[in-house]
Amino acid sequence: MVSEPNKDKIAAILALNSKIVSDMKQARRQSNKKPLPPRGQGKSAGQIRIIAGKHKGRKLPVLMAEGLRPTTDRVKETVFNWLMPYIHQANCLDCFAGSGSLGFEAMSRGAAQVTLVELNRAAAKQLQANKDLIKADNVTVHNNDALTFLKEGALKSSQAECDNQPFDLVFLDPPFRKQLVEQAAVLLNSYGLADQALIYVEMEAESTQALPVNWQILKEKVTGQVVYRLYQYQAE
Repeated sequence: MVSEPNKDKIAAILALNSKIVSDMKQARRQSNKKPLPPRGQGKSAGQIRIIAGKHKGRKLPVLMAEGLRPTTDRVKETVFNWLMPYIHQANCLDCFAGSGSLGFEAMSRGAAQVTLVELNRAAAKQLQANKDLIKADNVTVHNNDALTFLKEGALKSSQAECDNQPFDLVFLDPPFRKQLVEQAAVLLNSYGLADQALIYVEMEAESTQALPVNWQILKEKVTGQVVYRLYQYQAE
């Protein structure tokens, strides 16, 4: 017969053994887990879908990147309904390309040329990979800061060294709360926009950024905290 003190000791030993086994199982589970990559370091986060045109229904991978906000299908459908009469054979510029959702959609719908400018190296590399994947020879990817890209273009234009065709359509959807819309708009006016060029702008609804007086607003939609606008450039 086991005495009461011995019963207590046995119970304590069994409880300790149970805890040790539980801790060992937990440590084994943790060691088998793969560490998550830091945000913006090139881990695939999802896909974008081309809605219409030559590559209708095609899905392209998107990478994590700070400030990346792929335009939703619903918004993209609205935007391209606005642009439908103007896309064919247009020369397009996507200043803050990110996932390339807008630029690749324009290409699929018949744009003659699409230029994608993206600062994040991993995101730009993915844009190039997606271009190669769908054999989009009329798409050019620049891993560059959009403002620097526009400044360099404006300088060449002022020196009559730029043989590039002016842009018929520009997508301006930069990271929020950095006043980038206003800065890019000033530079775009000097870059060589075609007369009557269209500029799609996406920014915070509460933003007070000033846009050039020679940009006439054609369309506007507000969804939550974001405003979507389509402008037309009038040569001064």
